[in-house]
Amino acid sequence: MTEITYRDALKQGLREEMLRDDNVFIMGEDVGLNWGGAFKVTKGLAEEFGEDRVRDTPISENAIAGAAVGAAITGMRPVAEIMFGDLISLAMDQVCNQAAKMRYMFGGQTSVPLVLRSVFGGGKNIASHHSQSLEAWFMHTPGLKIAVPAFAYDAKGLIKTAIRDPDPVMFFEHKLVYDRKEEVPEEEYLIPFGEAKVRREGADVTVWGTFFMVHKALEVAEELAKDGISVEVIDPRTLVPLDKKTLIDSVKKTGRLVLVTEETKTGATTAEIAAIVQEEAFDWLDAPVMRVNAPDTPVPFSPTLEQYFIPDNKRIADAIREIV
Repeated sequence: MTEITYRDALKQGLREEMLRDDNVFIMGEDVGLNWGGAFKVTKGLAEEFGEDRVRDTPISENAIAGAAVGAAITGMRPVAEIMFGDLISLAMDQVCNQAAKMRYMFGGQTSVPLVLRSVFGGGKNIASHHSQSLEAWFMHTPGLKIAVPAFAYDAKGLIKTAIRDPDPVMFFEHKLVYDRKEEVPEEEYLIPFGEAKVRREGADVTVWGTFFMVHKALEVAEELAKDGISVEVIDPRTLVPLDKKTLIDSVKKTGRLVLVTEETKTGATTAEIAAIVQEEAFDWLDAPVMRVNAPDTPVPFSPTLEQYFIPDNKRIADAIREIV
């Protein structure tokens, strides 16, 4: 195994699938020869595979998503990149009314094997149009699968699984994890959807989080261990399908649950997870479920305000201490 960045792990997964299947191609704004993607994930792929298979597109998210749907239902396997997750709002009809519904509405006569990659989260001071975490929008849409890898190993394994999937997959990444390194196998591997990862075992409280919040939860767990508080950290890896069993088993063990995401609080995925635990593991809870989210405001541009907006280690630790 070699230690590589999250960015390079994604690129490896994309490259391997393009070598394996000529129907796989990449499309999006600035993904090709001139730029290699806004976050350099596709850098070098156009040189290797040519501009037919790594296609720069006009600045039109609706057109990108629509073309990807058309390509998918006619036998291709497009990987469409939307530069920032916030801008999927410009393609919501294509994603949520077309791609998500086609298999169901056509009675299973067609599949839509497309992957839509995009980036969520703050921390770069690029304001509200480029910093939100909107994964709950898509979790609410039947027909879409959702991958949320927080680590390089998972990014590679999940992108390969997503490309091979017969249904549309929303593949979401976080801006602040691209440079983080991890050991990643050079040989091929796939990670099944719907299998969460227990990142740290613990006995006193379960922390379930997504994206960069998983990394923060692990830091908090390390610090709280010095005070004798044992924190179990769960990384869902995919939101749809959702691994409820790993979550419920953990809650039954610890009796306490803290949910941490960068989403604004109202209607976040944390609300759905809290409801699931209330319905399926209420008798094992020894304290109320705690949610740590961003406030219900647009993401501020101001670095100081953005730092306040995004949940930090102290807020996570305070929530854990409150119920332990």
